Amino acid sequence: MARKFIDLSMPVHNGMVSFPRVVPPTLEMYETWQEFAERIGAAEYGVNWLTAHCKVMLGDHIGTHVDSLRHMRADAPGPEGIPLEYCYGDGVCLDFRHLPVGSGIGVEDVQRSLEKINYQIKPLDIVLIHTGAGRLQETEAYLTEHVGMTAEATIWLIDQGVKMMGIDAVTFDPPVRAMFERRKFWEAHRVMLEREYYHLENMTNLDQLPPFGFKISVFPVKWVNTTAAPVRAVAILED
Repeated sequence: MARKFIDLSMPVHNGMVSFPRVVPPTLEMYETWQEFAERIGAAEYGVNWLTAHCKVMLGDHIGTHVDSLRHMRADAPGPEGIPLEYCYGDGVCLDFRHLPVGSGIGVEDVQRSLEKINYQIKPLDIVLIHTGAGRLQETEAYLTEHVGMTAEATIWLIDQGVKMMGIDAVTFDPPVRAMFERRKFWEAHRVMLEREYYHLENMTNLDQLPPFGFKISVFPVKWVNTTAAPVRAVAILED
């Protein structure tokens, strides 16, 4: 059986666009191939090219990542507490590119999207929210030109048995400016205060996915007590 892998992960690099107030990444060479050989002492024996090492500094919400419950709850575990069974399963990609920029995706929007593809959500489906923002990730427009989930739509998906969701935008909620206009702040995030669910942000290449019929892997790095962790998100399609 032939398999096709689609990378749903945002590249992480120096100077990338990132959410305001999140520590931007710094990726730099810490010790070159020659420096390591010299400092470890191997160069004295004629071996002057060994393993190089980089130093990486970044916030836990840089690039494609999954938010842990600790993002909203001080007493909750970090990414190390996310059940692994939530991180691999059947993927469903719902298209909301037709909605006006700044919109909040409501329950009826989700239901209409499911009706359009003739699909019924089942427990532990991993639901991806396609906003179209992924194509803007290298521009400042990425921070403002997208839609996001409402609390009501998030709760509706949780009620269907969904534990993991993802979005190709810089936040799971509508843009910050839209939240301030409506005086409704991170309401989809705040669902975590009462319900167990997890969401990924900064996904990409959702336009390469079918609506359903694929597997998705979104295992986070096992960081302890952080509010999020990086994910190499991959969709797996089988012929």
